[in-house]
Amino acid sequence: MRMAQTFLIFDFGTDEEAAQEARHRIEGWKQGFRLGKKIEFKFERRSLEGEESEAEEDDAKPKNKRKESEEGEAVRLIVRLDFSNHEKNLAQTWVERIPADEAFESAKGEVIRANEAAFERTREIFESLK
Repeated sequence: MRMAQTFLIFDFGTDEEAAQEARHRIEGWKQGFRLGKKIEFKFERRSLEGEESEAEEDDAKPKNKRKESEEGEAVRLIVRLDFSNHEKNLAQTWVERIPADEAFESAKGEVIRANEAAFERTREIFESLK
């Protein structure tokens, strides 16, 4: 069955602490609601000077996480919602719930659905992150 994917992108600027709080919130939801692979996320870290980005996989365990991002490094949290077509209402609930949560208040958020022009590029970025 085809899955209806949606991406939520949250730009935390250089606020690593807020990005990690958001990550913890999503991990809690994944466990509490038994969402498994329906909600996945990856970090995109990029130098504000345009250097190569680093990535952190969603299931990577924290090892001495930085409280603040390195000087000049922006962090984005890319969340992929992957619900089947018969779960449209559930998917929409998460599209509304995640950005409304206080852990995401400090981030600039964007929703990209499968029928939008930026979807394919966002999917490529998400897949390229480790």
